[in-house]
Amino acid sequence: MGSLSPTHWLIVIVALVLLFGATKLPQMARSLGQSARILRAEARGLKDDDDHAQRDKQSGSDAPQQLSSGEQQSAPTTEQNRQKDQHSS
Repeated sequence: MGSLSPTHWLIVIVALVLLFGATKLPQMARSLGQSARILRAEARGLKDDDDHAQRDKQSGSDAPQQLSSGEQQSAPTTEQNRQKDQHSS
């Protein structure tokens, strides 16, 4: 009862061909393969990003990161402004 016999597989294949047609099945399989490749590549990219983050954390890099061309520097906080005013007085 746990596994399908060759007869069961044949019935499943015939039912799929009748439902989707012989030309649509290869397109569906191709699409499924592309989706699996994309998913695998994205998962590998996330793993690589995590590995890079761990290496950066382990290296203890306390140097400030440079801003990319699209990022802007944040405005000084109120406390920073007070300290600047005290030093200039």
